[in-house]
Amino acid sequence: MKKLWITLGVIIVIVGGGLIGAGSYFYHVAIARGDKGFITQSTRLSKKSAVYREKYWYLHVKKQTWKIETPDHLKLVAWYVPNKDARKTVVLAHGFAGNKSLMGAWAGMYHELGYNVLVPDSRASGDSQGQAVGYGWLERRDDLQWAKTVVKRTRTTQIVMSGISMGAAGMTMASGERQVPQIKAYVVDSPFTSAQDIISYQAKQMYHLPAFPLVDVTSMVTQLRAGYNFREADAVAAIKKNRLPIMIISGTKDDFVPPRMGKKLYQNAHQPKQLWLVKGAGHTTAITQNYQNYKQHVASFLAQYVN
Repeated sequence: MKKLWITLGVIIVIVGGGLIGAGSYFYHVAIARGDKGFITQSTRLSKKSAVYREKYWYLHVKKQTWKIETPDHLKLVAWYVPNKDARKTVVLAHGFAGNKSLMGAWAGMYHELGYNVLVPDSRASGDSQGQAVGYGWLERRDDLQWAKTVVKRTRTTQIVMSGISMGAAGMTMASGERQVPQIKAYVVDSPFTSAQDIISYQAKQMYHLPAFPLVDVTSMVTQLRAGYNFREADAVAAIKKNRLPIMIISGTKDDFVPPRMGKKLYQNAHQPKQLWLVKGAGHTTAITQNYQNYKQHVASFLAQYVN
């Protein structure tokens, strides 16, 4: 019997050590700052692109560089583009493994709609400091701090909070926090429901691995190293607290953040709300599938709440 317990103990140690090792590996892949080779994004301009004009404008327009320091002492960086005498501003959050330079399509659209545009590099991305991606949870308060900075530094009276992919999830999480009074609406493109859900989904899609126990172990490693766990990064819980208008955009062919996540967020949101399922669109590609249609949908929604 003693030998049996010793043998079981050794097996547990070996298996546990292997899981912790695997959790540390996937922490490096999914959470730690660094190149995410499994996601390909490019700033290269193509004249064939439906948003070539917007991207070209964004690439060449004169930008102000803004900086803030977070309560946990990270210096974050953003680009700000004023729009004549506009009193309305959009705070625009990029996606996972992205940065502010990739947001030309959306920045250009909002500028065409008459908004000043603020595009931050999220923590652990671009020119901003930080060593851990927060899957929206750590970024939510950064987004609201940027909104406060807009109010302090400009004559803005109305703010729209917008984002794509992880930036959309972060904005959705921000919507459940105490709001800056000037924030009037949220527009989120391809948001996920929670870090737990999206990482579990990607583990299956990319690695053909079950969520348990690997994702749970990686979440534990993330708690120790980054100060949060995957279950608390919950956009569904946040949207239940939100009382501001929110527009959710999901592509029906999105295989990175499945459209069922956008539907679930919509189901748990309070009015006023709108869900736009874009037929045939992939992950954050609704804007390039039909730019004018995308722009019109966003403009029509916001016209109800922003002057």
